[in-house]
Amino acid sequence: MIPVTIGGRTLLRPSGAPTPAGYLVGFHGYGGTAEDELRLLSSIPGSDRWTLLSIEALHPVILRDGGQGSSWMTSRDRLRRIEENVGYVDGVLDALAAGGGASGTIVFHGFSQGAAMAVRAALHGRRPPVAVMLLGGDIPPDAKGLGGMGRVHLGRGFRDRLYTEEKCNEDRRRLRDAGVRVDFSAFIGGHGPGVEYLRSAGAFLSGCVQG
Repeated sequence: MIPVTIGGRTLLRPSGAPTPAGYLVGFHGYGGTAEDELRLLSSIPGSDRWTLLSIEALHPVILRDGGQGSSWMTSRDRLRRIEENVGYVDGVLDALAAGGGASGTIVFHGFSQGAAMAVRAALHGRRPPVAVMLLGGDIPPDAKGLGGMGRVHLGRGFRDRLYTEEKCNEDRRRLRDAGVRVDFSAFIGGHGPGVEYLRSAGAFLSGCVQG
């Protein structure tokens, strides 16, 4: 293996509060972009109190409609990709810390494929969050030590065919067995945020404010 350096994209939206609550760090779904996740984070009530950081995946993909996006995972060299992705997130947060940011409370938010990335970053990254928010995406089967995720907000739309009810129930069981406090949001909708989800996510995020 020959190590190489590649560039990633991140978007940062400063908090509008005099004293920011912390960092809300987002990971988009398959074929998504940093802009997609930033819009989702921005739509959560109360997110203006937080500095929003949306991290774009390193692997470009061409979608069926010809659009372009990114993916967090490939089937080839899977374990290496996981290690690289976690290191990438650490590097982003390190860069913020060097600039005087990324201190204090951190919450991770992952949508769809980004949910697995949020879990891995929480469990294996250098800056563990106080909470993890997962929407429409499952916890990786190989994830261990789930207690390291802190509090968890888990959301699923009733009509979501990608994140099935069976997968969701299994994730809830795993979290419960690990002693993790879970706030569950089942809402009317499919694979994406609904009004009820955003309301629930906002209440959860408000509960993550420390001090």
